[in-house]
Amino acid sequence: MITFLHGKLVEALPTQVTVEVHGVGYESLIPLSSYDKLPARGEEVKLLTHLVVREDAHTLYGFMTGEERDLFRLLIHTVSGIGPKTALNILSGMNVVAFRGAIAGGDVKALAQISGVGRKTAERIIVELKDKIGAAGAWEAASAERTLSRADQKINDAVLALIALGFKQVEAHEAVRQAEAVLGAEATVEDLVRACLKKGA
Repeated sequence: MITFLHGKLVEALPTQVTVEVHGVGYESLIPLSSYDKLPARGEEVKLLTHLVVREDAHTLYGFMTGEERDLFRLLIHTVSGIGPKTALNILSGMNVVAFRGAIAGGDVKALAQISGVGRKTAERIIVELKDKIGAAGAWEAASAERTLSRADQKINDAVLALIALGFKQVEAHEAVRQAEAVLGAEATVEDLVRACLKKGA
């Protein structure tokens, strides 16, 4: 399994790149979200990859961030009828945070506007991913709509961690605010989460 490529960016198109690694050129299909993050041609690049092996082809898919690759894998492994091509279209049509927000909010219309995703497919994606993305996705998407200060980002990260651990959104936010009031502004995300868990135990 090829998990990443680290080499020189030889060619970059909106849908694919070629990376030279020790004299070998690897072609990889990419989403637009990754194309926007690529360095200039000729510069060094690290591309996270996912290899799809079929009888007639070995195809490498590349991503500039772990979140993009994670979402790609979640789509092709979890949602029936979604293959690599549609998964790439989804990543090209919507960033990861917006996608999670659309799933959490049941926004069929937003998903159905992506190339290759009709209404029925959008509905299936929401049904099959809602439990996996859930409340944390909604909170993350809502937070992304406003620029967070460093202090707010810390609160946001702690709330996301608690939601992932099973807290309800309102409870998580309230618990973090109370923990910060006790521990002070210098408390780290880990300090806040630990205090909330201790209190909830």
